[in-house]
Amino acid sequence: MTALPKQFIERMRLQLGDRAEQFFASYQRPPVRAVRVNTLKTTTQFFKSVSPFSLEPVPWEETGFYVEDEKPGKTVLHAAGVYYVQEPSAMCAAPLLGAEGGERVLDLCSAPGGKGTALAARMGGRGVIVLNEINFSRAKILSSNVERLGIGNAIVTCAPPERLADELGAVFDRVLVDAPCSGEGMFKKEPLAIPEWSPENVAMCARRQRDILASAARLVAPGGRLVYSTCTFSAEEDEEQTARFLREHEDFSLVEEHKLWPHEVRGEGHYAALFIRQGGQRSDIRPLTPRADSRAVALYRAFEKQFLSVTFTRLHRVGDRLYSLPEGAFDCGVQTLRAGVCLGDILKDRFEPSHALAMYLKRGEAAFFELDEPSAVKYLSGAALPCEGQSGWVVASYIGFPLGWCKVSGGMAKDHLPKALRI
Repeated sequence: MTALPKQFIERMRLQLGDRAEQFFASYQRPPVRAVRVNTLKTTTQFFKSVSPFSLEPVPWEETGFYVEDEKPGKTVLHAAGVYYVQEPSAMCAAPLLGAEGGERVLDLCSAPGGKGTALAARMGGRGVIVLNEINFSRAKILSSNVERLGIGNAIVTCAPPERLADELGAVFDRVLVDAPCSGEGMFKKEPLAIPEWSPENVAMCARRQRDILASAARLVAPGGRLVYSTCTFSAEEDEEQTARFLREHEDFSLVEEHKLWPHEVRGEGHYAALFIRQGGQRSDIRPLTPRADSRAVALYRAFEKQFLSVTFTRLHRVGDRLYSLPEGAFDCGVQTLRAGVCLGDILKDRFEPSHALAMYLKRGEAAFFELDEPSAVKYLSGAALPCEGQSGWVVASYIGFPLGWCKVSGGMAKDHLPKALRI
């Protein structure tokens, strides 16, 4: 059984009463694992036919499945961005927000990206989703997951919530706040969270959540929706936080509220509340106008003509890097790690494609070099592979899902997978 802090045990006994023993008994069971299918790359039906795991549906997420594998992130399909490993209870928040294509959506505390990438999948590549993370190192992890899952309409930012609210105002149709919390629902998954727990930390988290929610409220457009969620059980961070928010923001009303307990569902527990904003005035955005010099465009178009069968528009240069901005992109006024699809780098006399471009492409949009599973594992380790009948830039793939670029010459495909991603 997980060794729990004494004060936590006392608090939960008071909070749950005669249900407490069932709650504590849940800590005798191993952590529950699940994966969420990335519907930007495949369908749940096809995933079922190729899954390396046995699958059992997660009730509150139609693309989520329980798995028994201890390391579901160590497969070729995971490297291909076909699915995202996510704690099953945490899958409840994105469906509650219900993002749709064509909207402006914000995930305010997004890293590592489980909920934000689920929202992006629901949007189907239409509209703009801003994924924000205040910590730069975590924002880079978030950006990497956006890349792996082939999301083309995301803007990844790194800013405090209040700064984002100051810069943008009420521009979003839907906002998700998966707030930093005391992490009581993570004790089995991340045992290091246990010694960090204390009543003082719970109180500190509640104060921080109140400030984040105040910023989030300023970012929701009239008629827009806001979801607040945590992976903790304390009333101060959940129900009481919701009640305080409603007292302090009279233009919001509570639509529904859910608390998943680990002794009642197959998951580690989660809290989520959905609000709608009735009043307020929608703020204007600052459109992000694509800008790229003629030389950069010419180098990229030459590459595109030779190696791609899809045309990217809205070309935008930042330093030596070229992007394809999503339709409707806007200037967030804060540090931005990526916007749209990173196409690649403008070098001295040529264009070199990025890993993000390979992961975004679909079969038929470039030459694919199809690998069986052993060869795919070799590719992911950085090995060169025999490749006859092709030349130049080709996409290494597994079951039609891209893994990254190769450059073929003399019958050999040289691996261009970024070293940081190699296994």
